[in-house]
Amino acid sequence: MRTGQRFFTGLHTRIYRASHGRIGSHLGPVENVLLTTTGRRTGRTRTTPLGCLPDGDSLVLVASNGGAPRHPDWYLNLCADPHVTVQRGAQVRPMLARTATPQERDVLWPRVVQRYAGYARYQEHAPREIPLVICGEQPRGPG
Repeated sequence: MRTGQRFFTGLHTRIYRASHGRIGSHLGPVENVLLTTTGRRTGRTRTTPLGCLPDGDSLVLVASNGGAPRHPDWYLNLCADPHVTVQRGAQVRPMLARTATPQERDVLWPRVVQRYAGYARYQEHAPREIPLVICGEQPRGPG
């Protein structure tokens, strides 16, 4: 990640947290959340502000990486450990993340592009299919 991008990502995260999501939760038509994953190599927590598409009780995230050739680190992290934390506004909750199936992606992709047309341009330039990630409630254990 470039230094400037890292700076603004960190600033966005700090402002979002400090304001309990009142500032930074919407950029244009896109709702933003803070996704916290566990680093696949370091084991340290990593937080990234991301646009999301609410879908019932789930949230859909787009692993576009701006149309870059490689998947974003946050996506690789959640593939290694799908237990994530999502802050949406003031609410912070543990969630389970998974890559959308091809059938789910076929249904969700038009909605994602309708919300932010830039994703269609990213897909045109990316030499990979941009994954959609569905974050849902973690199943409760017995008890």
